Amino acid sequence: MIVHFAGLGSMGLGMACTLARAGHTVHGTDLSPGRVDALRAAGGHALTAASDHADALVCVVLNADQTRSVLFGDDGLARRLRPGGVILSCATVTPAFAIEMEAQAVKAGLLYLDAPISGGAAKAADGKLSIMASGTAAAFDAAQPLLDAMAETVHKLGERAGPGSAMKAVNQLLAGTHIAAMAEALAFAASQNLDLERTVEVISASAGTSWMFENRAPHVIEADYAPRSSIDIWPKDLGIVQGIAEDAGLLLPVATAALAQFRAASTAGLGKEDDAALTKHIAGQSGIALPEKK
Repeated sequence: MIVHFAGLGSMGLGMACTLARAGHTVHGTDLSPGRVDALRAAGGHALTAASDHADALVCVVLNADQTRSVLFGDDGLARRLRPGGVILSCATVTPAFAIEMEAQAVKAGLLYLDAPISGGAAKAADGKLSIMASGTAAAFDAAQPLLDAMAETVHKLGERAGPGSAMKAVNQLLAGTHIAAMAEALAFAASQNLDLERTVEVISASAGTSWMFENRAPHVIEADYAPRSSIDIWPKDLGIVQGIAEDAGLLLPVATAALAQFRAASTAGLGKEDDAALTKHIAGQSGIALPEKK
């Protein structure tokens, strides 16, 4: 298939390279030229003015505003798909926004798959993502070769856009609160003069563990806060969760507390660092020392 790929960040680049390795013709674009160069090195191509009549467009940008602009803005890429082409929209957005984008795609004679992703950069690069998808049977059929290459598991959640994004919000509620709990736990362990490497070893074999604890805690131990997923992702994603919950009349006190911590860490200047840096913010408020870079 000929695929246009918008957004070559920590997740998108791995996904695009996976598609290129699987034999698809991938034309990618990103604000960072270095990301496009990395795609070229993996067998892909830069998306240029001549890259038209694609079969599919995979959009892995940051948020709803970027998604709308990339798809249907003044230079939107949707118009560069062939009639009946399929859009796979992977950003974390509200269900209402996904429904809006599906309606615009249908109006343009295109198929739309609400397809949020989970798994992290490593699984994106290995083609082992979990994709929470909803859309018409025709959209699933058109996207199937790409889903086969990019995902280990595709969860089919409905016959229209919306449920995919709702399920991603459930995932982000858990992921965000688990990171906040990881940060509190490590700061607490440090306050008790526990060795953090030993703490991770013990908790990873105990009932209190989580995927986020096991994945993020080593970043703190290594004092490696290079952003795989940044602090600033979470005010957006947990903000989406909070907004959906408010519309439903639902109180989410734990997620709301985690959101407040991420917002405070961003305000404190940690927004561009890895989300494990929330531990620095929590520990720093009480003068608790954490490992330093060796």
